[in-house]
Amino acid sequence: MTTRTLTADLFVSADGWARGEHSPGYFGYSGPELGQWIEEESARPQHVLMGRVTYEALASVPDEARDEGYERMTRLPATVFSTTITEAAWPGASVESGDLVAAVRTLKESDGAPLRTMGSLSVVRQLLNAGLVDRIRLMIFPLLVGPGGREAVFAGAEEADLELVGQRVLDGRILLVEYAPTGGPVPH
Repeated sequence: MTTRTLTADLFVSADGWARGEHSPGYFGYSGPELGQWIEEESARPQHVLMGRVTYEALASVPDEARDEGYERMTRLPATVFSTTITEAAWPGASVESGDLVAAVRTLKESDGAPLRTMGSLSVVRQLLNAGLVDRIRLMIFPLLVGPGGREAVFAGAEEADLELVGQRVLDGRILLVEYAPTGGPVPH
């Protein structure tokens, strides 16, 4: 049996924030190549992992903003990690209230599509610290959020050595970088 891979996808400002106090979606830098990348990624077979806050934010998207891509996302196999909700309205989603790390270890050892986080910084941090993340993909947006920054992306993450395995520029300004944790020591 092969182990399913787990990719952590994170959108981040150049100064390391997941969002700004007044930042719109994609930090206001949406563009055709970014849209195409999102469309291509969401069309790939995958099992999405997310926390309750991310799920509720996505589930509350107004009807007028729910396009074909949104509807496809809601049908993907997904696990929502929460101790406060017991069910998810999306047809492909289930809720896991037990130990996140144990549940993801079990998912990684089972057959199925690759695993991918969607947002959910606390989920990503726990999985990184448990050594379960195979790839970290950072979509780095060209701005400094500064004092309005909310949710430092890697606050609480343990030290880890990373190997650059891919990079790409989207819309001439957004940097997509992909790293693989090496499991080796960080140079000191």
